[in-house]
Amino acid sequence: MDLKQQVRQDVEALSSDWQASGYLHADDLFVVGCSTSEVIGERIGTSGSEEIAAALFAVLQALQSKTGIAIAFQCCEHLNRALVVEKETMKRQRLEEVSVIPVPRAGGSMASFAYKHMKEPVVVEAINADSGIDIGDTMIGMHLKPVAVPLRFAQRMIGNARVTAARTRPKLIGGKRAVYDQEAAGIDAD
Repeated sequence: MDLKQQVRQDVEALSSDWQASGYLHADDLFVVGCSTSEVIGERIGTSGSEEIAAALFAVLQALQSKTGIAIAFQCCEHLNRALVVEKETMKRQRLEEVSVIPVPRAGGSMASFAYKHMKEPVVVEAINADSGIDIGDTMIGMHLKPVAVPLRFAQRMIGNARVTAARTRPKLIGGKRAVYDQEAAGIDAD
């Protein structure tokens, strides 16, 4: 099996893990950080591949269609890890657009490919995502809501790159007298 087929198979397995988790909900903001260099087995930022990005993008779009999530593609550090989103997402999330067009050498191959293939792409500086995946140690943490919970999916690699997944949860506040469970609070969950 060639690398592109392996990547597609790996991302499909990860997509299945996400769907089975129950953590993805319609209109959730899902951040994707990806080093295509790491996926092909090279050092981050050295050998980007829009061909690999295309394989990833196709499966991520299918995940988006099945779940209703909004995807944000993180750029590399040369664009301060700005994000490519659909204009509709920017408006719904009340995000601020910035003026830049990601290209493979400044933004990264994944963000560049996404920008070229989304319906109405825009770039925003920051988001507060509900969940996301980091393919190849791209550091998506700055774009997750404050309480990130790591997920341990069966699919831990995409090609040659490590994959880290996370969801977020609301902050627990109130100390030892606080109640966090509806049933314990005497509230009917139905």
